[in-house]
Amino acid sequence: MTFDEMLKLVRSPDAPLLCDDSRLVKPGCIFVAVRGPNFDGHNFIPQVIACGAKYIVLQNPVSPQVYPGGSYAIPVPDSSLALARLAQAANGDPARKLTNLAVTGTKGKTTVTFLVRSCFQAADQKCGLIGTVVYDTGLTVTDAPLTTPDCLTIAQKQSQMVKAGAKFMIIEASSHALDQNRLAAIDFKAAAFTNLTGDHLDYHKTTENYLAAKTKLFEKLSPDSVAILNKQSPYSKQVAGRTRARILWFAVDNATDLWASVESIDATGTTFMLYYRDENIRIKTPLLGRYNVANHLAAAGLCLAAGLDLNAIASGLASLNAIPGRLENIDADASFTVLVDYAHTDDALDNVLSTLKPLCKGRLIVLFGCGGDRDKTKRPRMAKAVEKYADAIIVTSDNPRTENPDVIISEIVAGFVNPASPRIKIEQDRRKAIALAIESARKNDVVLLAGKGHENYQIIGKEKFPFSDKQIALDLLKKRKD
Repeated sequence: MTFDEMLKLVRSPDAPLLCDDSRLVKPGCIFVAVRGPNFDGHNFIPQVIACGAKYIVLQNPVSPQVYPGGSYAIPVPDSSLALARLAQAANGDPARKLTNLAVTGTKGKTTVTFLVRSCFQAADQKCGLIGTVVYDTGLTVTDAPLTTPDCLTIAQKQSQMVKAGAKFMIIEASSHALDQNRLAAIDFKAAAFTNLTGDHLDYHKTTENYLAAKTKLFEKLSPDSVAILNKQSPYSKQVAGRTRARILWFAVDNATDLWASVESIDATGTTFMLYYRDENIRIKTPLLGRYNVANHLAAAGLCLAAGLDLNAIASGLASLNAIPGRLENIDADASFTVLVDYAHTDDALDNVLSTLKPLCKGRLIVLFGCGGDRDKTKRPRMAKAVEKYADAIIVTSDNPRTENPDVIISEIVAGFVNPASPRIKIEQDRRKAIALAIESARKNDVVLLAGKGHENYQIIGKEKFPFSDKQIALDLLKKRKD
């Protein structure tokens, strides 16, 4: 059987099960052996044959052959690309029935996706969303285990979007997903690049590799597509040089194709003028900060590329009140403010804290940690960013995973200019650390619980335990009031 024949087979009414996980293999199914960062599916071929897999798609320079037991081998140049194409075919090619939009970058992806969906809702259009917080298909809304899921899940979710009557999809494209070809079988109408800062070097090893993974999204765009690029990111020029798409530049306080002039930022939100071609419109958003103005522009660019008019876009941008875990205010009735934010890099912390500091009438209390088994180089940089703005600092655990939490904390503390400062406290237990932060808060203070945002778990060792910064803070605030 050739690969083209395999595509026809998975499109047929009686198509066999398609999977890339050897644990899910059933008799008669199709198994695609993919080489991943942790496991190589080719190593499990004897196991899947024993389980009754009939067809095995593999990345190997061999001629089509029949394995013992009647299993057929279908060799392909790249099995991850083959899986992406098979996933779409097996689900009725849903990507072809949607206008697909994507956003990539170190920061801002989640905010951009929520803003895009809000704009389509303002235009009375259905738009599916796949990202860090949720997968929303219009039929189901589920918590997201990964920023960008595997290609089988994406195709299944897109199929649900089509059934729900959606014409559009917005997806967060992570660098891991792009590197692993999870989006390879989707043609995108437009893609946005927000920024690139220090993160994920545990996986990509170098900034060059990290950027190359992001750039794959734009290399695949057709000349009829649009690349929405941040003119104020030093990496955007390299992205622009690798795409055939029409380029739409955006910037804050810097005139270009699509730009914004910030008028005010206060505790109630941000006001800016948005300019596009010969049109301009004033937008007041509850979201805070110049960095969020840039996110609004990226979202606007994607929506313009998809055909929305500026009035609908402006209405959608202004109507989104909050994004889960992104400067989310926990209790508006308290005499002080408690915010939960996903900021887990030095640059993200700098953006958030530089926004909060001028608005803070009391002390700025910052709780943060750093994830284990991830990029270690950012740990001391995060300490420097927090030390620059915070009046009180609590260093704690994030998701330590298989690392010793005390070692992680010591590597963070090494980044402080004055680690012995009385404003710095160490509490490894995150629950106790949150209690310490809230108990110490007084009128007009701002407490920022940084790093985990929307997450409702903590990973210790290889286990996930229920843990929500938001819920813990709410419980502590309620006890404090009682």
